[in-house]
Amino acid sequence: MNNSPLSPQQAFITWFRDSSPYIHAYRNKTFVIFFEGEAVLDADFDHHIHDFALLSSLGIRLVLVHGIRRYTNQRLAILNHPAHFHNQRRITDDVALQCVKEAAGLVRVEIEALLSMGLANSPMSGYELKVASGNFVTAKPIGVIDGIDYGYTGEVRSIDSAAIQHKLEQSNIVIISSIGYSPSGDIFNLSAKKLATEVAIALKAEKLILMTEQSCYHPENGQEIRQMTLATAVDFLQKYPHISERVYLPMQAAVHACRSGIKRVHLIDRSKNGVLLLGLFTQDGTGTLVSSKSS
Repeated sequence: MNNSPLSPQQAFITWFRDSSPYIHAYRNKTFVIFFEGEAVLDADFDHHIHDFALLSSLGIRLVLVHGIRRYTNQRLAILNHPAHFHNQRRITDDVALQCVKEAAGLVRVEIEALLSMGLANSPMSGYELKVASGNFVTAKPIGVIDGIDYGYTGEVRSIDSAAIQHKLEQSNIVIISSIGYSPSGDIFNLSAKKLATEVAIALKAEKLILMTEQSCYHPENGQEIRQMTLATAVDFLQKYPHISERVYLPMQAAVHACRSGIKRVHLIDRSKNGVLLLGLFTQDGTGTLVSSKSS
């Protein structure tokens, strides 16, 4: 047997052949991808934009759901207004709501600009992306919990999945900000991770991908968690309720998604270049995969 290293050309041929089943399987499937708003500030965010474009060019229907926490906090700091949280959720008063609206608009426009610039000097140069957004999310206030009035902090009431599907069928990448609207015209600040989860469930998405701020490491041995079933993920959260919210909240969202019909949820560290491609088109993958059923 020849165990000599593959040449760069042969390695490429092998990789491309190995990825072809995934390319075929994902065509015309819907992926919902979440990332925090602060990701847009990073200098290497254009790598993810290139990968979004590549996924779209392969016929994958993309819905991007972004957070706005960091931008909102920056706006509140400029106004010298404190940011209030309780149980990891923002208490959205009138001033905070104004900052939420400004942050949502700013982040969405930044993303649209990046997706609309033609990706010059990139592997996807010349590929034109169509981008769509809209009032797809109807929301309601979460109200008073444990004596705390959360103000304009809300939760999802319904998702207009038909409108989103229509945009996707027209080859648009759909962008959804973490705000929702009531039938009476009120605006509510939503948890972006929970919103992405509800969107994936409403669309019966093939995959929910949560681009996290750190990898998921086991709190006891420090090793990265690569795969979990729904049952083991539930046990993990019950056993380690005090782990970092950057691990706990995405894992919690993955559990809810799997319980609601999403077969696979990927938790991938957005700081790593090419994580989307590694996670989707290689056998070993990357990050943490939570599956609704055992393999």
